[in-house]
Amino acid sequence: MTSPMRAGAWLLLAAAVLVCDQATKWLVNATMTLGQRIEVLPFFSWVLWRNDGAAFSLMSGLGGWQRWFFVALGAGFSAFIVYELRRLEVGDRVQGLAYALILGGALGNMVDRLTTGYVLDFVLLHYGAWYFPAFNLADSALTCGAGLWIFCMVRDSRRAKGSS
Repeated sequence: MTSPMRAGAWLLLAAAVLVCDQATKWLVNATMTLGQRIEVLPFFSWVLWRNDGAAFSLMSGLGGWQRWFFVALGAGFSAFIVYELRRLEVGDRVQGLAYALILGGALGNMVDRLTTGYVLDFVLLHYGAWYFPAFNLADSALTCGAGLWIFCMVRDSRRAKGSS
């Protein structure tokens, strides 16, 4: 098991992700107008869009009930991640990083939903007529954390098979 000090370090990283996410959303919201798009590169633009749904705008525009569903989901999953951080093996930095990124990202989007009812998205990747759904720093942290978590599950599965 991890020490409280070690879990605290991962919680600090999650807090840093949360602060950076909220700061970038504040900056974009303060300097752009809703719906505005600024092309930076032929494949990358800054935008200011609101998303009251989930990833890829799933469940968007369903009357508002989804706001509280996603807040409850984020709170429950965040509690689970904190529980798992406290059980984390000392030295498992990759898993700790995965948990911290997921926690920081989940909290970042949960703060948005609690305070405004939607999540601000501002990064848009595109090529020709193809567009990837706009996202934010919290979404990026969640995605990277989930990828690392999957990596850890595969790693641990291989270790378990190798030791039996």
